[in-house]
Amino acid sequence: MPDEPTPRYRRVILKISGESFAKPGDFGIDPEELSLMAQEIADAAKLGTQIAVVVGGGNMIRGSMLTEHGQIDQSTADYMGMLATVINSVALREALTGAGQSCRLMSAIDIPAVGEPFIRARALRHFEKGRTLILAAGTGNPFFTTDTCAALRGAELNADILLKATKVDGVYTSDPKKDPHATRYAKLSFTEAIEKQLGVMDLTALTMCMEHNLPVIVFDFKTAGNVRRAMAGEHIGTLIAGKRDLGVASQG
Repeated sequence: MPDEPTPRYRRVILKISGESFAKPGDFGIDPEELSLMAQEIADAAKLGTQIAVVVGGGNMIRGSMLTEHGQIDQSTADYMGMLATVINSVALREALTGAGQSCRLMSAIDIPAVGEPFIRARALRHFEKGRTLILAAGTGNPFFTTDTCAALRGAELNADILLKATKVDGVYTSDPKKDPHATRYAKLSFTEAIEKQLGVMDLTALTMCMEHNLPVIVFDFKTAGNVRRAMAGEHIGTLIAGKRDLGVASQG
């Protein structure tokens, strides 16, 4: 029987998009996708790494589309998006519990009937007790994305790395679905990612990660075992970090 991989990271932020909850091209929550997602996280948690999951809400609502059509003010649309992340978070909590992983839902918006408020000291205490955290409602403020929330919570909770789960296996020079000549980056510096505007994360989130020296790995969430591989330090996806850290990673 092969040896269990050793976790490279003590504490991680796992950012999952709302689209991951649905079948490709669909909206809502697909039970099969939800079950697979929960099992991936539960399996990764067995390594002993402390995990905080930041959930998106794009499978429920795209507030930007409502704003673009002038129907709803952006601040209101953003709050609607936050509520969408709460729905996804409740579903993920139930699925994780069913998969045998102890977890707690913490919300940036006060919804006591659903989850507890995000309080840093309480979150750290949950980690000590071996619980996975599900962080809902983004930062609790409009005009900030869930990517920015992931960067903020990563800095706040002293995470070792931010794992951004996506539908593609890393960051490309251009959209691989549109450009057959697009190539994947193995590594990128924060400066390169910002200057080239590759659409990895919004600029606020990238800048925050750079300022707090929080590396980011962008990887394909749909490949079975990838969350576990990322936490074990295997070279998957694209690593985005400061130039000094990239040099260290290339030697490892």
